[in-house]
Amino acid sequence: MGRGKKKVHPKTRTAAFKASEPSEVVEAPHSFIIHRGLSCPYITDLTIDVRRIMEPFTATNLREKKMNRIKDFVSLSSFFHVSHMGIFNKAATQLSFKVVRLPRGPSLTFKVHQFTLARDVISSSKKQMIDVDHFKHAPLVIMNNFSGDGKHLKLMATTFQNMFPSINLAQVSIDTIRRCVLFSYNAETKLVEMRHYSVQVVPVGLKRAVNKIVAGTVPNLSKCNEVADFVTRDGYASESEAEDDEQSHVVLAQTLKSQGNLEDHKSSVKLHEIGPRLTMQLIKIEEGLLTGEVLYHDNVVKSEEEKETLRKLIEKKRKLKEQRKKQQTENRARNLKLKKEQKQAGGGHEVAAEDDSANGAASDADDDAQYYKDEVGEEPDEELFKNDNNSSRKRHKLPGGMKYKNKRPKVDT
Repeated sequence: MGRGKKKVHPKTRTAAFKASEPSEVVEAPHSFIIHRGLSCPYITDLTIDVRRIMEPFTATNLREKKMNRIKDFVSLSSFFHVSHMGIFNKAATQLSFKVVRLPRGPSLTFKVHQFTLARDVISSSKKQMIDVDHFKHAPLVIMNNFSGDGKHLKLMATTFQNMFPSINLAQVSIDTIRRCVLFSYNAETKLVEMRHYSVQVVPVGLKRAVNKIVAGTVPNLSKCNEVADFVTRDGYASESEAEDDEQSHVVLAQTLKSQGNLEDHKSSVKLHEIGPRLTMQLIKIEEGLLTGEVLYHDNVVKSEEEKETLRKLIEKKRKLKEQRKKQQTENRARNLKLKKEQKQAGGGHEVAAEDDSANGAASDADDDAQYYKDEVGEEPDEELFKNDNNSSRKRHKLPGGMKYKNKRPKVDT
């Protein structure tokens, strides 16, 4: 019989698993997108849509339960290389979206004014352009109008950019850029618009018929004698299809996999919105993980004295928490030591109690024998007042017939 496999320690197995991952995956920012608060099917769908934006470096099929706390997700973040967490919190009056930098903050809280699900955006568009292969690579991040005064704008822009992996212009493959995410800030309304697009690259200067052939689409040649008739056919081009804007024309530095997009040739870049849409406003920025000093607040403005008072209060709470934790550790160690000493001392007391009970039983037997001798006038039999030290009410083992009392008897077939 062969020996079983040698068990591997969990820490060794985890270290081996992390070492097997490529450096691109380990260094890329990962994210958790969850929802808390009141249950709502639209918020659940919105959470799934935002996870689609963050693919492939996110937990798409993350399961949540009401018993889960934020600290549960934070404790798992280091193992899965999670650097950011987005939280949709549904209250009775409003919906908020929090972006947290793990594991120590800062935390940005947004108030969601409007949102549109991805299925509604796709169904409203005339030409639906979506492909599963587009989600195999991270999207391109575009920041618009975040150059105003205020440190909160810089922090907000940096947080949005760091949620997605950075792009190395010298090594990037243009064919992997299939999606883009737009964050646009309006200084007057203080609203942030988030949009999600699919990128399509089409060669410029080709007729519609030629473009179909180049793209690999099989044309309908039932009314044509040859391909030349299909290409030169009058009226084939749609009048509603306007010419592309010249600003969207680019000269490709690389040859793409899509047909007709060759290196050093002009192509047109088209964007198709695939959703979801988010319109939100920055409310406050906290220094720690959903706690700590408030660095920015849109509604409340405090003076320096009030800020200093809050800092002292937070520091006092932190020191008190550390002191309580230290005291609990000391109390736990003291209780364990006390239990150990009581257990060692309890063994000697039990032995002494057994000796006392045995002596008491022997003295009772002697008194009964002396009483019988005084009354009857002769010595009693040896077995009449025999001292049995093992006479206890507790049975150490059951008799043979009661050992298997509830066991069913075997039936002889």
